Amino acid sequence: MLPYILIAEDDNEINGMLTELLESRGYHTKSAYSGTEALLYLEKEAPCAVLLDLMLPGMTGEELLERIREKDSGIAVIVSSARDAVDTRVKLLRAGADDYLVKPFDIEELLARLEAVLRRKGTSPRQEGEEKRLVFRDIVMEPDRHRVTVGGQEIALTRREYLILELLISTPQKVFTRNNIFESVWNEEFVGEDNAVNVHISNIRQKLAGVNPSETYIQTVWGIGFKMKTL
Repeated sequence: MLPYILIAEDDNEINGMLTELLESRGYHTKSAYSGTEALLYLEKEAPCAVLLDLMLPGMTGEELLERIREKDSGIAVIVSSARDAVDTRVKLLRAGADDYLVKPFDIEELLARLEAVLRRKGTSPRQEGEEKRLVFRDIVMEPDRHRVTVGGQEIALTRREYLILELLISTPQKVFTRNNIFESVWNEEFVGEDNAVNVHISNIRQKLAGVNPSETYIQTVWGIGFKMKTL
């Protein structure tokens, strides 16, 4: 059974774009254009995740989030809004949102964050019996077994190291900022002073180099962040 994603977004163009994108990636979707319409869908069938715009007619995104959490704490909720104030984002995360994206957002980042949230909830967009694998050069990641091999040799990563590497490999051409990485993996507001991302990237590099010291897998893009280094 394909994961069901409810898109609560009143902008026709954005809703249609998200529907096309998600269905092309193996999700089943339903579209709601108001908070009350989204609530009707929720009462009929619980989705795996809700992509929730805050500025909805009929019932605000904040009100809908509260109703979702009253109904089912297991539904993943990713809030999307043009509001980028820290206090707004923190408030929504504390109210039960699993993640928060500021509009306009990058499509690949949305997909990566959705996949990360669904992994934590135990759902993924794959066909029955199919094992998901991520491959980058000679790195193979098997999320079902939390297993990573480099050139066929297994390496041991902590949970956060694994999630960081998985995020980078999910879109190897994309440069992820420290903000992107921290908020996706730690699921907390990035304050801009935490050195945790640098430390974890350094640890991942050391473990990869322990197998293949002649190769550089993670590239630092100075002043921006990190990406996978393609050949």
